[in-house]
Parts: sequence; structure tokens; C-alpha cells
Amino acid sequence: QVQVVESGGGLAQPGGSLRLSCVASGTIDSSWPMGWYRQAPGDQRELVATITGGGSTNYADSVKGRFTISRDKNTVYLQMNRLKPEDTAVYYCKVSRPRVFSTQDYWGQGTQVTVSS
Repeated sequence: QVQVVESGGGLAQPGGSLRLSCVASGTIDSSWPMGWYRQAPGDQRELVATITGGGSTNYADSVKGRFTISRDKNTVYLQMNRLKPEDTAVYYCKVSRPRVFSTQDYWGQGTQVTVSS
């Protein structure tokens, strides 16, 4: 089993910063991809950023140049700078276990990020 726990959400002003952390534990390999997703009220869950075990990263266009994903083995971080009100959402961490023809995904419980003055 894999457990995924996020932390670091909260309230920030527009233009401010927050740093999210996600720790994955259990039967996990540090080569598995990890990533951050978010879901605002009434919207579908969307990709924010992902990182492979080798450190390759991918970002949504809406966060490029503002957010940075990084990783230390089974812990992944999301540094969020120049926050905007539209970044308000519940942020989820995902760990993807590769299978032969698919992946098995493990999700955290989410952490709320609110950007407001």
C-alpha cells in the first residue's frame, strides 16, 4: 500500500507565495512519477505539474514561470510564487505506479490553497 499526505496549504495574498509538500510512504519506488493537481469548485481536476524519478518536469501553461516542482526521493514540493486568485483550489498530490499497460494512481486527501486579499 502507498500513503500520500499533503501539507502546506493556506491563505495567501495575490502576488504572494506558498510551498506545498507531499510525502509518499509505504511500498513505493522513488522512480515513480509524482505530481500536483488541483480542483476548484465546479471545475474538473487539472494537472498543475509533474516530475519523474529522474527529475524531468512538466507544467500546465497557467503556472509556467510561477510554480516550481521539485523532488527529494519520495517527497515532492510545489513552490508557488506570484499567486493569483485563480490559483485558489484544493491541491492534490498523485503518485503513479507503472504497470504493464497502465498506471496505478495513489492520491492524497488534498490541501486547500486560497488566494485572496
